Amino acid sequence: MIIKVLMLLLFFAVMIGVGFYCHKHATDVDGFVLGGRSVGPWLSAFAYGTSYFSAVIFVGYAGQFGWKYGIASTWIGIGNALLGSMLAWRVLGRRTRVMTQHLDSATMPEFFGKRFRSGNLKIAASLIVFVFMIPYTASLYNGLSRLFGMAFNIDYTVCIFVMAILTGIYVIAGGYMATAINDFIQGIIMLFGIAAVVLAVLNVNGGFIASLDGLARISDESVSQTPGIFASFFGPDPVNLLGVVILTSLGTWGLPQMVQKFYAIKSERSITKGTIISTLFAIVVAGGCYFLGGFGRLFSDSIDIKANGYDSIIPAMLSSLSPVLIGLVVILVLSASMSTLSSLVMTSASTLTIDVIKGSIVKKMDDKKQLLCIRLLIVVFIAISVVLAIVQYRSNVTFIAQLMGVSWGAMAGAFLAPFLYGLYWKKTTKGGCMASFIFGAGFMIYNMIFRSTLPQILQSPINAGAFTMLAGLIIVPIVSLITKKPDDEFIKETFACYEKKIEVHVTSSLEE
Repeated sequence: MIIKVLMLLLFFAVMIGVGFYCHKHATDVDGFVLGGRSVGPWLSAFAYGTSYFSAVIFVGYAGQFGWKYGIASTWIGIGNALLGSMLAWRVLGRRTRVMTQHLDSATMPEFFGKRFRSGNLKIAASLIVFVFMIPYTASLYNGLSRLFGMAFNIDYTVCIFVMAILTGIYVIAGGYMATAINDFIQGIIMLFGIAAVVLAVLNVNGGFIASLDGLARISDESVSQTPGIFASFFGPDPVNLLGVVILTSLGTWGLPQMVQKFYAIKSERSITKGTIISTLFAIVVAGGCYFLGGFGRLFSDSIDIKANGYDSIIPAMLSSLSPVLIGLVVILVLSASMSTLSSLVMTSASTLTIDVIKGSIVKKMDDKKQLLCIRLLIVVFIAISVVLAIVQYRSNVTFIAQLMGVSWGAMAGAFLAPFLYGLYWKKTTKGGCMASFIFGAGFMIYNMIFRSTLPQILQSPINAGAFTMLAGLIIVPIVSLITKKPDDEFIKETFACYEKKIEVHVTSSLEE
């Protein structure tokens, strides 16, 4: 116990220390929200990765999908690395950085407002972020309850308050730069923690080959009649597995807290390096999480899914580890949760301030007032998420957890297509953008309320979210072709940022 407590205290001290150290970078809105657009490749890549993978992934998704699909759940982690990280950086990174600076936009809603010259789009995007970000934030605490109960035997409410207060301190003090540096530290912990835990859990069952052999001997006739299905290449349900891969991988392309990491990148070289670092990080962390979860059925004698749910799988797998490893796991999950929480509250507070309050509610709002408003809203968002998390925990309200599952699909379904087309296609219209907003958010809300009326395959929020994202890629161009075309001069000026000529060293180009 002393070892675990000391590890936690050291972790908390470093997080707070970084927050106050970075206070000098958070004296204006640009520095507080975007780090002055001067964040290097390592910090950017780790900020992206740690915001991507939270306790929801490690405790919830890894356990649930590992149980359902066996070792094939590793494909989710591979998809996260290749589609959600590498391809996202290659397709979105450079263009996002260039156009958002050209349009002087600090948030995703502000980008929509300026790219399509529509205040209504900006407000609509802000409302979608506000509605769906809060329950997503609250859900981050859920993964901590069982792990802290196992490691420290303390009340879940205490865990929530400690995590919320510490995250609030370093985000409010140091802004985006403090978040990025802490994300880097937390990412290092996650890398080593995942590797150590996977090796330790496999050793419990005699190593990788013995664990795989044991998994192949497990059968569940309610899932599949095929022998060894949980140790197979694609598992018992490849169609729904593909839906999970699409939602958790392609979804990052439309999530504000993920895309805004590209706003702050320092240089072209940072994008190239960041792509490699982010991909490798995702392979280890996401691949490791889902790979670990794939062996969950080996511990079925100590797991009661009906009584305790899927969230009990990973804690049960870890309960026999040494105190040092359990302490490392707790810090790992804290790191994953705090990094994502800091990203979410920063996105929510800056979006509400810059896109809703400034100009609409408060007509004249200088830099200092915006900065104060963002900091106050960070406190508000954290407080609301704490209340929601405690309400859900104390009263077993399923609505919040259900809404969390819908939130990822709603935001990504609404934003992915118009953001992607807005960066690349000059003929994208505000009508196409609004159509995507309405369909993405509307379909996920319909799924939540009237789920039983949908076809079987779309009743799952996972599949529904994947469907909205793919549908948006079709809806936006169709609606754009039949709605009012954007002004030619405005479009020419907007895309001029990509035509600007610059001189580079011969190491970057062989052209003379």
